[in-house]
Amino acid sequence: MAPTTIAAPSSCMLLKTPFSLKRGSKALSLNNGRRLSKRLFSCNAIYNPQVRIKREGQPETLNYRVFFEDASGKKISPWHDVPLHLGNGVFNFIVEIPKESSAKMEVATVELYTPIKQDTKKGKLRYYPYNINWNYGLLPQTWEDPSFANSEVEGAFGDNDPVDVVEIGDSRGKIGEILKVKPLAALAMIDEGELDWKIVAISLDDPRASLVNDVNDVEKHFPGTLTAIRNWFRDYKIPDGKPANKFGLGNKAASKEYALKVIKETNESWTKLVKRSIPAGDLSLV
Repeated sequence: MAPTTIAAPSSCMLLKTPFSLKRGSKALSLNNGRRLSKRLFSCNAIYNPQVRIKREGQPETLNYRVFFEDASGKKISPWHDVPLHLGNGVFNFIVEIPKESSAKMEVATVELYTPIKQDTKKGKLRYYPYNINWNYGLLPQTWEDPSFANSEVEGAFGDNDPVDVVEIGDSRGKIGEILKVKPLAALAMIDEGELDWKIVAISLDDPRASLVNDVNDVEKHFPGTLTAIRNWFRDYKIPDGKPANKFGLGNKAASKEYALKVIKETNESWTKLVKRSIPAGDLSLV
């Protein structure tokens, strides 16, 4: 199958290699997971070159993978090589599960180049018991550290994955699509004792994006959505005979400011991970 090209527009270019994490006037750049080095930018925005999607195998099979390639056709990691920050409170979001679908797709964090695949359990493909009603995926260059106990959320440890995003816009995304989003709120889900953050965000391309800038705006312009998201993630395991998931922070959605704090902290954890300051275990850093 021929690769699909996803272009991210930009008004500026880097002086050096593309995929980088902004740090003031310098950037912490991950070169295909192997090492970190300082790079300079020619302007404030981060340039995201064309990213191509290459599908291998047939959908809804054990061998199906969605790989990411750069403009030269070289495989890259959606988790490690796509930049998190776009500046001005805007972030890259990678769609794993399009809205109104049920196949449980996820970045394969233990496989080389961390492609997107369908999750399995006991050798069988996993599906949610019902469709998810929003685009769902990850923030690249974030990681929930399983060795860190969050004192603000019942001392729960991180779930060893990138941070999840629930994107509430009207359009249905595609697997592997990279959307520019702004965070609006955060839900502290506790799944079998592990902290599994859900960042509620909206695509900048959504017609209502300019109307929502914090948690209260979501209630005003998307009434009932935050409750629906919480209830969906609370209850989706019940049909399989498992208990409902819990939520910290008073069972409520936290503010945009808190969501940005979560993103900052998990990005710092990811940086320590790829610098090998923290043991990676089975995780792929390429």
